[in-house]
Amino acid sequence: MSDLNPKSQFSQLFYDLDCRINSGCYTAYEWLCRAYSAYSAFLGRWRIRGVKRVLADLVSDGATLGLMFAMGVMYYALPPVFETEDIWDRGRQYSVTFTDASGKVIGRRGIWQDDAIPLDEIPEHLINAVLATEDARFYEHFGLDFQGTARAMVENLRANTVVQGGSSITQQLAKNLFLTPERTLRRKMNEAFMALWIEARLSKQEILKLYLDRSYLGGGTYGVEAAAQYYFGKSVRDVNLSEAAMLAGLFKAPSNYAPHINIEAARGRAKVVLYRMLDVGYISQGQLFAAKREPAVYVGELDPYSPNWFLDWAYEQTLERLRKQRLETEYVVEVKTTIDTNLQRLAQTSVNTVLDQNGKAYRASQAALVSMDTTGAVKAIVGGRDYEDSQFNRATEAKRQPGSAFKPIIYLTALAAGMTPNSVVVDRPISIGNWTPRNYSGGYYGSMTVAAALTRSINTIAVQLAHKVGIRKVIAVAKQIGLEAELRANPSMPLGTNEVTVMDLTGAYATFAAGGKLTRPYGILEIARPNGEVLYSREQNAPPRRQVVQPSLIRDLNFMMNLVVEQGTGRRARLGFTPQAGKTGTTSSYRDAWFVGYTAHYVTGVWYGNDDFKPTARVTGGSLPAMTWHAYMSKALETKVAAPLPGVPLDGLYAAYVDPELDGVEPEFQDVFSDIELDGETTDDGSNPVKIVRRRNQSDAVVRVFQNMFSLFNENQPTPVYKKRKKKRFAAPDRGNFISNRRKRKRTNRFNTEDH
Repeated sequence: MSDLNPKSQFSQLFYDLDCRINSGCYTAYEWLCRAYSAYSAFLGRWRIRGVKRVLADLVSDGATLGLMFAMGVMYYALPPVFETEDIWDRGRQYSVTFTDASGKVIGRRGIWQDDAIPLDEIPEHLINAVLATEDARFYEHFGLDFQGTARAMVENLRANTVVQGGSSITQQLAKNLFLTPERTLRRKMNEAFMALWIEARLSKQEILKLYLDRSYLGGGTYGVEAAAQYYFGKSVRDVNLSEAAMLAGLFKAPSNYAPHINIEAARGRAKVVLYRMLDVGYISQGQLFAAKREPAVYVGELDPYSPNWFLDWAYEQTLERLRKQRLETEYVVEVKTTIDTNLQRLAQTSVNTVLDQNGKAYRASQAALVSMDTTGAVKAIVGGRDYEDSQFNRATEAKRQPGSAFKPIIYLTALAAGMTPNSVVVDRPISIGNWTPRNYSGGYYGSMTVAAALTRSINTIAVQLAHKVGIRKVIAVAKQIGLEAELRANPSMPLGTNEVTVMDLTGAYATFAAGGKLTRPYGILEIARPNGEVLYSREQNAPPRRQVVQPSLIRDLNFMMNLVVEQGTGRRARLGFTPQAGKTGTTSSYRDAWFVGYTAHYVTGVWYGNDDFKPTARVTGGSLPAMTWHAYMSKALETKVAAPLPGVPLDGLYAAYVDPELDGVEPEFQDVFSDIELDGETTDDGSNPVKIVRRRNQSDAVVRVFQNMFSLFNENQPTPVYKKRKKKRFAAPDRGNFISNRRKRKRTNRFNTEDH
């Protein structure tokens, strides 16, 4: 301080500031001293001594401590709720009702809730029943009913147990929306604070509406509308007095009084509600006796059959679509789906029948099936043998190696690189590093066409082609046709060592059936509010399909995959009456067996194996999967008109099954084709196939013959035993002579080709 120049301007400013601070502090001190002296003199006038002084000190100290305690209670008990737009949806779950394309309800997922019924449309006797049992003074208190709480305490003390609850409807709503059901002091304090908070922001009518819509009423239902639909099969608008009393009785303990669990307990609780309504004055003696004479009747679910595998998948699809469309706040929706319930039943029956007949012998315990049309609309999903035993969906969630069922993607890549079905390749030993792939038979067949290699599912040629065109290119083509699985670029990838789901691989094959247009599986047609307002429509919102593969390449691929069914490893799946294509697949040690195939109408993928990855007893893709595919598709196509596939025309080969005058018809079939309509039409390649129109009556002669020939459901038909035949050198016919050669071939079921 002494070093500062007293004559400088800065020094003068500093000294001035220092003086002001010192003067201000002294002045403040003097004022406080005078104020304290004045306060002491004021208190001295009262001259409080003795007991009065003690009481005054107690009151003063008590007020101070009480204020501190109140602040602590608020800090401890006040819940951390912030007022936002979606606060009333906090913790809410989705309620999705699924229908088929015709609007028939097929099932529900999430919670069962419907808040679309306005309060003025809910019957007055239901509202009175709820108020009488839960909060008779609801319109009189401000969220906390001290009179009702005192009454409940007295009744509970008399009964020496809890017979009445002291919480108001607003308190119960606060618990349902924001809190947990735990019985703790902190939760009760939170509940009281939240009740006051709700009363300050909502009207009584709004509080009552939320309470009637959000309360759990048993059976997975939330709200009176969902409960009325579930228990009585009618809207809450139509419930009578006895049904209203039963619904009101569920608010206390739905797990104890739900009619689907204990109808007698539910009726007993309903009587208690009716007498309570009488005490409050909501009903007369006559109404009470009439309701007791006609108690409510539980009708059960409207549709006892539910396609659970499909519903589980469609529920996830719905939530994803709501997110993409930014409709996350639409918690109660109705979804129109693509399912065909007849095909769903047929698919499950086909899988279970084959497992029942052959599963034990082949040591195969599980199977999965996915069927869709060529646009990707999923018609049936079988996720396992029995949904009740295991809800794990093996069709959409299980990732398994597809084996040779992946090879069509290899061959499509080779075709795109300039090869043709008649290009010659050589089946020979090859090695990639320390890995040497082998054929299923263990031998090698030398020179053959590309079509023949796919027909026989030659491993070494698939590996050669993949490494010739490039593994990265194969992965790019797989993604291009819609395969969503993660594919690793390793040497064994051409043999299907990457894991895929049945849904994913079947969707990729659907791109083949659609002529090269990208096809992704979907199950949702529309999403709407309960009042019918459409939120999403696939017809309007879905983008147009893109042509991702040249049609000429798809024609060549389908031609080769048709040979797989006609002459190769997939002959057990051969239908005979319509163009088809497909591919088998079997993994090492027989852990997974596949058959994925398609016609112009449906694309279906089938998988067999075990959940624990244990090997089966030599189950190949050409055995149980192909048999299941045939059993399902032969019936699924009964009412469909046969149509050509790209590259597989509807030619005279298939007409031979319906026209006895054509060459190649065996004598035992000549008496069953008189009712079939033939209609010629010209295709793009100039051929003149016939249009086969099969009768829709399932009892007609054609259907009976095919059922006897192919059906697995004929109880009198023994399971066929297929003997291995000596392998012969094989080469696929030239495409130009393919049709004429096929007509010369005798149509017999020679299931001697082994799968790879």
